[in-house]
Amino acid sequence: MAIYLDSAATTCPSETCIQSMTEAMRGHFGNPSSLHSVGLDAQLVMDRARKQIAASLGCESAEILFTSGATESNHLAIRGAAMKYGKRLRRVITTTVEHASVRGAFDMLEEQGFEVIRIAPGPDGSYTADQVMESVNENTCLISMMMVNNETGAILPVQEIFTRVKRDYPQVITHCDAVQGYMKLPVQPEKMHADLLTVSGHKVHACKGIGALYHKKGVRLASLMKGGEQEQGIRPGTESVPLIAGFGAAVEELRKTIPSRGEYISALRSECIRALSALDGIAIQSPEEGSPYILSFSVKGLRSETMLHFLAEKGVSVSSGSACSKGKQSGVLQQFGIKQDLADSTLRVSFCMDNTAEDMHALAAYLEEAQAKLVHKR
Repeated sequence: MAIYLDSAATTCPSETCIQSMTEAMRGHFGNPSSLHSVGLDAQLVMDRARKQIAASLGCESAEILFTSGATESNHLAIRGAAMKYGKRLRRVITTTVEHASVRGAFDMLEEQGFEVIRIAPGPDGSYTADQVMESVNENTCLISMMMVNNETGAILPVQEIFTRVKRDYPQVITHCDAVQGYMKLPVQPEKMHADLLTVSGHKVHACKGIGALYHKKGVRLASLMKGGEQEQGIRPGTESVPLIAGFGAAVEELRKTIPSRGEYISALRSECIRALSALDGIAIQSPEEGSPYILSFSVKGLRSETMLHFLAEKGVSVSSGSACSKGKQSGVLQQFGIKQDLADSTLRVSFCMDNTAEDMHALAAYLEEAQAKLVHKR
């Protein structure tokens, strides 16, 4: 039986999502920008989904912009804000443990002459508000920090940091990549003092190719493309009504069960740790107080690639880190203080409600088998 333990990379679309998408494709196929009744019908479907996403974030519908996914949302937030607010204020701040799309956006700003400050975690692998505030000054226009690290599950103190930033430097635009926290942990941008916040559909049982950007009222963004007036003229291009409908439906189904799902997943993660701890040569990398949905660990003496192939032959799907790295190391583990030999042996498992305690014990049994068969062959 196949065991899927890579939900941080992508989730299976829910039946609710699929049904909503099918209904939109069959019955609401119009262009939502068209002024006739067929177009208006599609617009109403999109409006409903926008309200569903807004309700999940505790914001107004007008503050939700639909995009093609988290990468576009991150670039629109970071580069779009820098283009509007960075004419005089040229310092931008991020961390060294961000997703590749955020790192890429800041690399582009650096090429354009911005002063990019990349803050590494402290010796214990964590961040503090004091540590970040040392880098913020009157020349700062933007700070971007992720909510949950996609490789280890570490939770960054975004709310505390953004609150301090807004208190001392109200001109700074704050952005949070909340992709791995959304629909798993409470995410309310207003409480977080986030001006901009990124979420993604395919991490929450919707489909790939759809995401959203929370865009606080009054915050200006430059468009990265020129075209039509869709999405307030900030993100031109005809919206995909089926993808948007499916995203809204998936979120509406999930948002009322965040606490109960969190309890189940926390127990599952604990069971996984217990099963792994019974083996020799296992080193847990994820912090104990991290997101329960992600667990990173090393199998000492076996390279990640070797383990991935072995587990795949057993029908077990895991990853060695961020799926966007295509199997290459991103360097994030080393930033968290994990030594190179352990980073080379790291596996990431990530959970959803379809997983069971039996899956955890099956994983541990396969790892034990791999150790017996493969370690002596190296």
